[in-house]
Amino acid sequence: MPGQKRVAAVHDISCFGRCSLTVALPIISAAGIECSVVPTAVLSTHTGGIDGYTFHDLTDEIMPIVKHWKQLDLQFDAIYTGYLGSFQQLDIVSSLFDLIGSAHTLKVVDPVMADNGVLYKSFSPDFPEGMRKLCAKADIIVPNITEAVFMLGEPYQKGPYTTEYIESLLRKLGDIGAKQIVLTGVHFDDEQLGTAAYDRDTGKVGYSFAGWIEGYYHGTGDVFGSALVAALLKGCDLTDAAAEAVKFTVGSIARTKAAGTDIRFGVDFESGLGEFAARLNNRAW
Repeated sequence: MPGQKRVAAVHDISCFGRCSLTVALPIISAAGIECSVVPTAVLSTHTGGIDGYTFHDLTDEIMPIVKHWKQLDLQFDAIYTGYLGSFQQLDIVSSLFDLIGSAHTLKVVDPVMADNGVLYKSFSPDFPEGMRKLCAKADIIVPNITEAVFMLGEPYQKGPYTTEYIESLLRKLGDIGAKQIVLTGVHFDDEQLGTAAYDRDTGKVGYSFAGWIEGYYHGTGDVFGSALVAALLKGCDLTDAAAEAVKFTVGSIARTKAAGTDIRFGVDFESGLGEFAARLNNRAW
């Protein structure tokens, strides 16, 4: 019986609204994986469509946490990073990879900074170049289409896309340095939406799609990324892990749409955790 896997999740905490650590911690834990956390900031709510939120920067706390972990000789099977709010945090996480990572630690970077062709308002135009440098140290990166083109210095194009365009993006993203890429927001028509998973060494591309659900649901990128990390550490290959993450994320969106709850507050991923964990644990590796 293999030992329990351990992940270090480096994200902010939104005290209300399902995203970042309040998503990563339960999803990864539900899969039977120990999830340690490095909080980068504390907010009263997430920032999407909600005004008046509080924000407390924890940049100065990150390295003391990590150095203490180093003193304890803690070992991690994966380091998973999400929203990083400054160049300083990018540099700190780069050092964090070196301090608590090893040759056997899977480094997963979700380069959270843009969507729908627009850079988040908190970032300067040169931020994608800084994120590109961090992605060069990762084993797996999980950008959406906007984040991908911004890191590549290319103009944003609205979909539907062609396979030639998507696979060209994947190859160029692979040149940044990561061995594997999961590109989200991929669609070849207006009926289905999903991902393209690319392995640089083999050149293999695997697609995972689900029916398109109208609306913009906050926090779904974090739900997807957390489910992807969980599936990878449970033994899925990249394409299967992406498929599991797509299924879990879309199910969470569908439950939220059916319930008619305020979409600003995130999606109901909690009700699907039992099924998700059972599916991962029942797979024949």
